[in-house]
Amino acid sequence: MSKPTATPPLTPQFCFDTRVLRDFLRLSRASIDDSISTTLNALITPASTSPFDPASTSIRSPGPYPRPPIPATTTRTFLENVLFPSWNSRASVIQYCTSVATSPDPEDPDVIEREALNRRDAERVVDERLDPYSARFFPREARTEMLASVLRNEVAVEGIVRARTWGTVTDRCEGVGGNWEGEFDRWKEREGGGGTGPGTGTASTRTS
Repeated sequence: MSKPTATPPLTPQFCFDTRVLRDFLRLSRASIDDSISTTLNALITPASTSPFDPASTSIRSPGPYPRPPIPATTTRTFLENVLFPSWNSRASVIQYCTSVATSPDPEDPDVIEREALNRRDAERVVDERLDPYSARFFPREARTEMLASVLRNEVAVEGIVRARTWGTVTDRCEGVGGNWEGEFDRWKEREGGGGTGPGTGTASTRTS
C-alpha cells in the first residue's frame, strides 16, 4: 500500500544502530521511490474520484499503452500526501542523526578502549628498518565518525533517488515541472517546515 513513510522515534541509539538506520531508509525508498512508476499507473484509475484516496494505490495495474497523463489535481494530492511526506520523513531522520554524529558523545562505550589503544600506539618503538610495517597504525573510529560516514553516503543516495523519482513524475504527470528542490521547498513552507535538502536542517539531539 502506498502511504507516506512514518518517522520512527528519534534517539541517539536509533542513529548509532546503523543497520536499523539504513534499513529504515532503504525500506522507505523501496516502498515509495523504487515503485514510483507502478504507483503512478495506479493513479490513473482513481483520478475521476474526488478526493483522492492515497490507499487506492495499493491496487496497481500496468495500464494501457501509451499511458495517459495523470491529471494535475490527482498528481498534486499524491505529491502532498504521499511522496513529499515520505521524503520529509527520511530527511528528518538524516538531519537528526547528522546532528547526533556532530555532537559530543560522552556515552560512547568504546571510548576507554580506544584511548588505551592510542596510548599504546604512542609508546610503540617504530623501527621501519627491522619491520617496514611497524609504523602502521589504524585507530578505531569513534561511533560518531562511523555514523557520519554512513550519513554522507545516505545523503548522496537520497539526492540521486529524489532526482530519479522526480524525473518519472514530470514525465507522467500534468502540471509538474522544474526541479524537485523547488517543489519540495514550497510544500515545506506550506506545512511550516524548515530546511529541505536530503541532509540539511537542524534537530535536537541527546534525547533518549
